[in-house]
Amino acid sequence: MYYSWTQMEAEKAFSRANRERRRAGVLRRLRRIDTAGGRLAVHEALPTSVGRPGVRDIPLECIVGTVEPNRAHQFDNQFRPSPKTRDRWLRVWMAFNRGVSLPPITVVNVGDAYAIRDGHHRVSVARATGAGSIQAHVVA
Repeated sequence: MYYSWTQMEAEKAFSRANRERRRAGVLRRLRRIDTAGGRLAVHEALPTSVGRPGVRDIPLECIVGTVEPNRAHQFDNQFRPSPKTRDRWLRVWMAFNRGVSLPPITVVNVGDAYAIRDGHHRVSVARATGAGSIQAHVVA
């Protein structure tokens, strides 16, 4: 199978992020910390009136969970991917690194932070590449 340089870099990035997820899980078990503590938090889709709605850059560290329960198993609390997200994660990573304009993610306010409604893979890739913020459509 022919792999381009970008595809190989994407594979390396995914392997690194997935390995960090597994390592964090092992450390939680060794330290006898509740393994559920490493899961992505699920919040109710009840937006609060904190902040203003619209599209803007938000810090990645302010994204603390999801409103999609099925996504909580695909990413850990640091948005590191599980193996089942591999194909889509790689496509998003390659698009991100080629400079393709990706649509803003969609988030809702949860206190002083945000929960993702749409864009889990984009957040995971952005964190893996070391970005500090991401374009988001904030729903109020």
